[in-house]
Amino acid sequence: MRAVLPDLFTEVLARHGDRVAVTDAGSSLGYAELADRARTAAARLAGYADGLTRHDEHDEQGERLRVGLYATNSADYVTAYLATLFAGAVPFLADSAFGPFDLSRIAEDCGLDLLIHAPGADVRAVVDATLTDADADTDAVTDGYGAFGGLAVSRVRRYDTPRPQLLDDTEVCRFTSGSTGRPNCIEFSGAAVSAAAANWAEGTGLSAEDRIACFAALSNGLAFNTSLLAAFLQGASLHLSHGLPTASRVVRLLESTAATRLVAFPALYESIVRRAPAQGFAAVRTAISSGAPLRETVREEFTRLTGVPIHNYYGVAETGPLTYAADGSGSGLGAPLPGVHLLAEEQGIRVRSESMGSRYLNAPGVFEKRVDGEGYYHTGDQGHLRDGALHLTGRTSRLVNVGGRKIDPIEIADVLRTAPGVLDAVAFEAENQHGEPTLAAVVAGEPGVTAQSLRVHCAATLPAFKVPGILRLVDRIPANSIGKPSIERLRRLLGEPRNH
Repeated sequence: MRAVLPDLFTEVLARHGDRVAVTDAGSSLGYAELADRARTAAARLAGYADGLTRHDEHDEQGERLRVGLYATNSADYVTAYLATLFAGAVPFLADSAFGPFDLSRIAEDCGLDLLIHAPGADVRAVVDATLTDADADTDAVTDGYGAFGGLAVSRVRRYDTPRPQLLDDTEVCRFTSGSTGRPNCIEFSGAAVSAAAANWAEGTGLSAEDRIACFAALSNGLAFNTSLLAAFLQGASLHLSHGLPTASRVVRLLESTAATRLVAFPALYESIVRRAPAQGFAAVRTAISSGAPLRETVREEFTRLTGVPIHNYYGVAETGPLTYAADGSGSGLGAPLPGVHLLAEEQGIRVRSESMGSRYLNAPGVFEKRVDGEGYYHTGDQGHLRDGALHLTGRTSRLVNVGGRKIDPIEIADVLRTAPGVLDAVAFEAENQHGEPTLAAVVAGEPGVTAQSLRVHCAATLPAFKVPGILRLVDRIPANSIGKPSIERLRRLLGEPRNH
C-alpha cells in the first residue's frame, strides 16, 4: 500500500519554497531547507536500518522500520519526524515526559528498532548503542550539519517478546494513557493524519499568513493536530520554544515572531493571568486551549489583559480534533469540525471522525470495544449540545485529566501500595492551590512513611506527570457504607490540618 504522508509532505514543502516553515530558539528553516534536511536525515536513517542485525524471530520480510521520537519540541524534532516518514519508516511519538520505565514498556510493547532522542535523555534501559555516521550504510552528506541536528539516534535493544504487527496502512503512532495504565499505542493511517490537519485548517480558518506559537508537545494531540501538518498544508510558520513555558518565555516568543496564533494547555493561560504581562500580544488574533477544562475566570481575565479571545478545542487522542469554538466567547467547546459526526446522549458522547485512529497496537481489542456497530467511538465524556456547541458535564470513565494528560488513578494507587510501609492508598483528582486539576493521593502507612519517600518511590517507576501533586498520610482510608473508599471524605481530608 502506497503511503500518503511522504507524498503529501513532499508536495507541500516544495509548494511553499522559501517561506519560513519552523523556528526554535536556535534555528529558522524555510520549507525548501526543511525538505533538504529531512531528505538527508532520511538517507542516514535508511543507512542505519541497513546496518541493523535483524535475523531473529521478531522480524518478517518487508517489515517497516519502527522509530521512536523521544524529545522536546524543536526544529530538529520536526526534521526527524519528516525524515522517518521519508525513509518509509513509522514514527512512534513518545511523550518526552515519559520516564525510563514507561519508555521501556513502549519499546518492548511496540517492538521499536531505533530511538531518536536528546543526547542527555535517560534511555539506558532501552538502547544498546548510540549510532554514528560510521554505522550508516549510506553516502549521504550533511554539509557540516548533523543529519538529526542536536538529536541522537540509538539502536533499541531486543526483547524476548514477539512484537505485534502493524496494520498495512499505519503511518504514524502516538500514545495515550489507557484504561490499563500502560501507554497505549494508537495506530493512525496516513489518511487519518491528513484529514485531521485539513479539517482543522478548514474549520479554524488557518491561512498562509498565520504564525503559530506552539507550547504543547508535538507528540500530544493538541499540537500534532493543530500545529504540524495543518500549518504546513497552508504554508504557515510554526514557532517552537525550548524549556518550561513560563509567562515571560511566552511573551518573548510572541514578540520575536509576531505570532498570530497561540496554542497551549490551560495551565499556561493560568500562568499568564497570574503574571499579568502588559505586552507581547499585539499580533495575536487567536489563542487555542485544550486538554483540560479552562476556568471561565481565567478566560475572562486573559482576554481582559491581552485583548485576545481563547478558543476552546475539544479532541480525543483516539479520534483527533472534534470541535472548535470559533467565536471565543467561552460558551462551550464549539461546533463539530468538518469530517466529524458527534452525538451527545445520556450514556455519553459518541464520535465518528475522518481522523480516527485504527486500534491500539499494544492492547488488542481494547480500542475496538469502544467503537460501536455504527463506527462511533465512545469517548468516556458526558455532555450535551446547546445551540450547536458542545458542553461537557463530566466523565463516564475513571481517568483523571491533569494538564491535558489522562492518568489512571488505579495505576497510581497500585504503585503507592508497593512502597515500604504502605498499608493502602487511593488516588483521585483534586484541585491545587491555584484551583487547577491535579492528582492527589491519600495513603495509610506505618510510622516512618513520609510524603517525600512516597514521591521518590513513585518517581522511580512513573513519569513525573503521574507523581501525585498532593499527598496526604492517614492512619486509615475512610470508607463508605459498602466498604469502598469514600472520595467525598478523602477530598475533605485534603483541607484539614495535617497530623503527619
